Amino acid sequence: MKVIGISGSPRKDGNTEILVREALKPFYERGWEVTEFFLSSKTIKPCIGCETCIETGKCVIEDDDMELLISELEDCDALIIGSPAYFRNVTAQLKALFDRSFVFKNRKLLAGKPGGAITVGRGEGGGQSLVLLIIHNYYLSEGAICVPCEINGLSARADKPGDILKQENRLRQARVLGENIIRYAEMLLRG
Repeated sequence: MKVIGISGSPRKDGNTEILVREALKPFYERGWEVTEFFLSSKTIKPCIGCETCIETGKCVIEDDDMELLISELEDCDALIIGSPAYFRNVTAQLKALFDRSFVFKNRKLLAGKPGGAITVGRGEGGGQSLVLLIIHNYYLSEGAICVPCEINGLSARADKPGDILKQENRLRQARVLGENIIRYAEMLLRG
């Protein structure tokens, strides 16, 4: 079984990456193949809206990491997507990934696969609920199954890099999200 953890944060080792890694721990413990696809070290260029992919099934942009992600998504059984809240939205890097996913829309790469959402914002009401909605909307648009954490997705508050490490409850919730995704994936496997 294979899971992909995607962090939309441009900040390496930031709070979002920390929570995504924490959510991936149950997968490592159960022997899953784990791919960390962190946009702090990857490049996804924005969609140019040429619509060539509608006719060819391939994107004309070839000098970034999108093809690598597509090959990973073809083989995955589950995924986790995290993003900091930037102006009440996902990051530009993650939005580019979502837009470029149009290339595989007809291939239904995520259909029936369980996925979880993580967001970190500055302050209460920093846009986290909107970011969870945007990630869940992406999953639903791609036919994936939205897996809850304890309530919905995982929403956290952290103002400075590393703040999330002081929040044991949020770290625990990230692990709960990972465990819930595993349960869904195993149920789907059993049919």
